[in-house]
Amino acid sequence: MNEEELKRVSGNYDAFFFHPNTYCCARLAVGATLQLVDAVMLGKVCNGMALVRPPGHHSQKNAANGFCLFNNVAIAAEYAKRKYSLQRILIVDWDVHHGQGTQYIFEEDPSVLYFSWHRYEHQEFWPSLKESDYDAVGLGRGKGFNVNLPWNKVGMENSDYLAAFFHVLLPMAFEFDPELVIVSSGYDSGIGDPEGQMNATPEVFAHLTHFLMQLANGRLCVILEGGYHLKSLSESVCMTVKTLLGDPVPQITGEMAPCLSAVESIQNVRAAHKPYWKWLMYEDTSFLQNLSTKSHVLKKPDLDPSTEYESKIINVNEIVKVERFLELHMKNILFPVPPIKTATTDSKGSAHLLPVPVHLVKEMDKSEIKALLSGFYADLVEEDKSLLSLGNMLVILDKILKKEVCNGIAASPTAAVSVAVALRHSVRFGFQRVLCIFVGDMQIIPNTEDGKILMIHICEKEQSEKTSSKHYISLNWKEDAEGNDFFAAVLGFILPIAYSYQPDLTVIAVGPNRSLGISGISLLFALLQGLAESRIFAVIEDTEITLMQSVAKVLVGASTPHFGVYVPPTQEKVNKIKLLRDQFQEEWKMLQCSVKDGISRN
Repeated sequence: MNEEELKRVSGNYDAFFFHPNTYCCARLAVGATLQLVDAVMLGKVCNGMALVRPPGHHSQKNAANGFCLFNNVAIAAEYAKRKYSLQRILIVDWDVHHGQGTQYIFEEDPSVLYFSWHRYEHQEFWPSLKESDYDAVGLGRGKGFNVNLPWNKVGMENSDYLAAFFHVLLPMAFEFDPELVIVSSGYDSGIGDPEGQMNATPEVFAHLTHFLMQLANGRLCVILEGGYHLKSLSESVCMTVKTLLGDPVPQITGEMAPCLSAVESIQNVRAAHKPYWKWLMYEDTSFLQNLSTKSHVLKKPDLDPSTEYESKIINVNEIVKVERFLELHMKNILFPVPPIKTATTDSKGSAHLLPVPVHLVKEMDKSEIKALLSGFYADLVEEDKSLLSLGNMLVILDKILKKEVCNGIAASPTAAVSVAVALRHSVRFGFQRVLCIFVGDMQIIPNTEDGKILMIHICEKEQSEKTSSKHYISLNWKEDAEGNDFFAAVLGFILPIAYSYQPDLTVIAVGPNRSLGISGISLLFALLQGLAESRIFAVIEDTEITLMQSVAKVLVGASTPHFGVYVPPTQEKVNKIKLLRDQFQEEWKMLQCSVKDGISRN
């Protein structure tokens, strides 16, 4: 057909335009996507991104739709199932439009979990379908495997996207336990995009990518969908690829509090899916009918030509404004990647047991250690025998604080003493917010009253007279003997608090009588690497060689650790998290996942 004939045929489809090269381009897009799936499944690469156009997620089995001819991601999922006999594939669609094509293809298929967030505005925004709302959960055997999170207003920010991951997607994904993750990666959900009109900045995609890399043994295929503001698109793609390559994740920006409308949508999705998921079994969920955005009436476009001309000028100005903002924003958040990923010392002669890429740093001599410790930490250090390990610990910590290494791991005969010294040292160095998670018995409780340290203490029983406060939180948790039930605590409580706090450094320590297994501790390290420009310092009791090996693997990024068999939390544990959430959500707003929790951002 010539172009005129193709134009006429295009009229039979919704928002699709045929051109003489369309078929060739669309085949190349599918082909590139399938090549990436092969490379990941055959172990040639850990993960990857297919930079393809046309996009695919609107395309249905028998109709081109919304700029999409072939559904690249749906074809890739079906291909992976047939060629590699996969039984569980997760598709995450963070494009700003609903991928109704993908939903229709898999809505009766329990082997594909499809999650989409999208601008919806009570069915006013394209594709304006009833089945894009939260109550479309799948059909037949596929019930519970179709997850729609509708955004009922524009202007969603980084905190809204993170809240959706913490309180909906990640708990579901870890329970589902996919063998492959495919992302319908549309960047029209980013700032400045004329289609999406959202305010999420490029670094949020680094954080979302980092979370998804912890699933499916790291087998992650990111496939480009929409994105129509070139600067926003290119910076967001760049953030995604840097994260796939294992670079440290930049600090997230913006107020860490989801807006009321986002929390309403999250609450309704949780309520809709409660019958189908074990992690929601004991959650207190209910539907909200009177949504805060229901009364907003969207203005219909004005067809007056002069108004249209004016709006074009405004759009051009807006594009330039966003370009300038992004130029400055990216300069502010990007930082030089430290030349060394993971550092340790070899005082115990056990460094050879750790993964090869761990870098050995030179130890301090005893006189140096004594001079340093006697000056500032004499009240913490009583025994001479702990001097050497403290000196070694400080050598590694200094390299992290000076940004010479990204993260580090230190063995200690007395983890509580080492942590107390490390925290005081970091604050003296100038760090204003240090997050410390201590697992096990902790004899010394650091002073957290000035807010420069946030301590989360995980132990089997209440350890001290000190009561929980905004900056000292005690979480009593004994991991289930059958497997890892710690997902619920990490995703529903620890991660939201950590992101609310936005630390400059994360210290994770394991002392004696730990109440978590290796898989639970590995999960902590893996998920918290997205914070503090990936600056993590691990302090572990020196008898724990197997644990040190597992933690070192996570820090080096050699491979995604196995987090053990997923076990849903008991009712008692769910209630424990709910009580803590109720207690702390006013201070740490990322904990909010239902409207009765109280909201601060409009």
